[in-house]
Amino acid sequence: MTEKLRIEEIIVVEGKDDTRRIQEVVDADTIETIGSAINEEILEQIEHAQETRGVIIFTDPDYSGEKIRKTIMDVVPDAKHAFLSRRLAAPKKRGSSLGVEHASDEAIVEALEKIVTPVHEEDDYQEIPRQMLIEYGLIAGAHAKERREKLGDALRIGYTNSKQLTKRLKMFRITEKELTDAMNAIIKAASEKSEESM
Repeated sequence: MTEKLRIEEIIVVEGKDDTRRIQEVVDADTIETIGSAINEEILEQIEHAQETRGVIIFTDPDYSGEKIRKTIMDVVPDAKHAFLSRRLAAPKKRGSSLGVEHASDEAIVEALEKIVTPVHEEDDYQEIPRQMLIEYGLIAGAHAKERREKLGDALRIGYTNSKQLTKRLKMFRITEKELTDAMNAIIKAASEKSEESM
């Protein structure tokens, strides 16, 4: 049997099922937020974990998962982040909600190997103009939500709504070139897919 990947940091997850699933795949300790019922005591635990070992926030790719992520980021702004795409976190059974516990071993390992850390120092980062996001159909338009989802997967910054997008791009210091490259790849993949279906 191959040895499990050992994660030094403490992984912050939403519940027992996520802990069980992650510990099946990697050797790691977790803190559970008990869904969106995250309280002061749990936040203090996370803060302490960050000081001693560092934390990786690994919440579900849905509204409540993003809300928990934001709550923790207010307390521990330099926490690391692991993201799963909505597709990889989809449940096998219809009617269940998206979750880390539904992801494959490979998806979990890959997400934890590709953790991202927000950068906070106010360097010479050039914020991406809102006009550019509009032109790429990320803020308005019929397919904006779908495009943001694909962009979040491509850049590993997670799913965002249109209001969060600018903040998240800034937080991870995404450059105009990185955005352009990711969008070109997304547009190319979409046009190839539509040609295949014709």
